[in-house]
Amino acid sequence: MVRMDIEIRAIAPETVRDLLERDDAGRPPRLLTDREGGSPLRCCLTRARAEEEIALVSYAPLRRWAAANGVDPGAYDEQGPIFVHAGPCAGHAGGWPAAHSAHRILRAYNAAGGIHEGHYLAAGADPEVALKEVLADPEVAVVHVRAVEFGCFQFEVRRA
Repeated sequence: MVRMDIEIRAIAPETVRDLLERDDAGRPPRLLTDREGGSPLRCCLTRARAEEEIALVSYAPLRRWAAANGVDPGAYDEQGPIFVHAGPCAGHAGGWPAAHSAHRILRAYNAAGGIHEGHYLAAGADPEVALKEVLADPEVAVVHVRAVEFGCFQFEVRRA
């Protein structure tokens, strides 16, 4: 197996700041208190604590990557709901997030911003091995990790 480092990327702090002003659907965030805790936060890849202030925003996960790479994601410029901290966040500490140990889909995109392929990641499977296999394909430029149940964006993975 080829040695490869991968980078797990939560939503960047500057993107979160933008989303807290106006989200990717052009709306202001919906601020709320997570009374029981447990909402999945995409800014730090943890779960909200009980009574924590969070924001629900619409996020287009491929949009900024495509813009930075000079490509048009076309129809793949989808957007969906995510939770982020409503205030300052320490960000992601690194590694595969413990809060993301359920079944996942690894959606790979090519350098033109189109979907390349998808892979199912079973709960309990080694995510690093699976991601390295997907990223070993030179056609794959970036991978989005998504929930199986609703297709929700979890986080992005790139070659380091």
